[in-house]
Amino acid sequence: MTDLAFSSATALLTALDLRETSSEELLKLFLSRIERLSGTVNAVVTLDGDRALAEARRCDEERSRGDLRGPLHGLPVTVKDSFETEGLLTTSGGAPGLEGYVPERDAKAVARLKAAGAIVFGKTNLSTLAMDIQTYNTAFGTTNNPWDPARTAGGSSGGSAVAMSAGLSSLELGSDLGGSIRIPAAFCGVFGHRPSFGIVPTRGHIPGPPGTLAAPDLETAGPIARSAEDLDLALRVVARADEKDAVAWHLKLPPPRRRGLADYRLAAWLDDSAAPVDAALRERLEAVVDELRAAGAEVDTEARPGFALVDNARLFMRVMYGSMSPGLPDGQFEKLRTRAAGLAPDDDSFRARLTRDSVQTHRDFELAREARERMRSLWTEFFRRYDALLCPVFPTPAFPHDQSPNFAKRTLAVNGVPEPYLGTLLGWPALAGLSSLPGTAAPVGFTRDGLPAGIQVIGPYLEDRTAIHVAKLVAEVSGGYVAPPGL
Repeated sequence: MTDLAFSSATALLTALDLRETSSEELLKLFLSRIERLSGTVNAVVTLDGDRALAEARRCDEERSRGDLRGPLHGLPVTVKDSFETEGLLTTSGGAPGLEGYVPERDAKAVARLKAAGAIVFGKTNLSTLAMDIQTYNTAFGTTNNPWDPARTAGGSSGGSAVAMSAGLSSLELGSDLGGSIRIPAAFCGVFGHRPSFGIVPTRGHIPGPPGTLAAPDLETAGPIARSAEDLDLALRVVARADEKDAVAWHLKLPPPRRRGLADYRLAAWLDDSAAPVDAALRERLEAVVDELRAAGAEVDTEARPGFALVDNARLFMRVMYGSMSPGLPDGQFEKLRTRAAGLAPDDDSFRARLTRDSVQTHRDFELAREARERMRSLWTEFFRRYDALLCPVFPTPAFPHDQSPNFAKRTLAVNGVPEPYLGTLLGWPALAGLSSLPGTAAPVGFTRDGLPAGIQVIGPYLEDRTAIHVAKLVAEVSGGYVAPPGL
């Protein structure tokens, strides 16, 4: 049974079909592992065990009659605690005011998982309101990396990635605005997919506040899993037109562009002075390119999409903080506006840009959106010549926990040089995020220090299956999921 805990969701569904296991047995396996490992990794923080067990028994009875609800029938899954779940505590990382919040209905993406037959049995930890690249909060504590508990699991979907890495669930639903699926997936040695913006509904995700109807700019919901096939399986369930749009159009994502690794035209952008990559990680990613070439792949390491990484990062910052500012409390917004008015005109520090971007005018925000469309047109040209771009997910592997309260003063050591903590997410994660592109994190072995190394595959807009397929092929040559030792 322990082997099943580390199997892919696709393999588990096959085992259910062949009656090699049952939904009830799988659920009990995951529940027992969560109980045993909660003190070590602290990934799954809220359980719905009794109701889930009753649902698992119903699914087993239905399967025995050949009555399947959908492609995920009887599969026990967990979801990030930022998604509303009917009848189950939803706190978005212990956010103030949500300590006892129990929604009356599911977030749309969660409802789609359930409609496909999945059994949602628990919620996974995240940073408060998904606002950090580490996972800890005052309500549930710290989630540890299963490869080294002294290091972060990443964030904000850190509990989701650990649940996959440590064999605590079969499939996960996370969310990603500035890397919140891809960063923890890379840090924990699993697969994660940020879908093309707009194809998976985020209604019922917190933030924004419960009841928010407008979809926040840049935010996506997507799967985290132990295989690329699982990413595609989950995407088929959660990605489709919203009900209000489906009266007129339907989403039909195209198949992968090519059939095999040697057929793809790949580009690789593995380092940049604007977002330096730590030598231990860069060394591994460069080796991956060599391995791909030896396997017959065409990889161009000089190709770029026609803009500087720093320009993409700064524009992402303008759009991200401009879109997030409506969620700020009025008092905090006024303090930022006062602070912005007092800034020296020539102050171009990261803190100054963050302050100005958070209180920018609507005119400035619309100018940023126009600049983004121009950036997207450069990507369109790039993807006429190349099928996908390989690049880092983040400048470093998983780093030691740092929970010092002042984000603006935190730093992250890259090659021994302190870099601005918040600024690190504006380089590589922002490449896909700004331009609404699909980005897939794939595990590609380990650094010389034994930490998981992840690579990011960025594909053309709405060609999510190309990004996932390339991630699958790259992982087959250079890595793939490996269960952490001792779990």
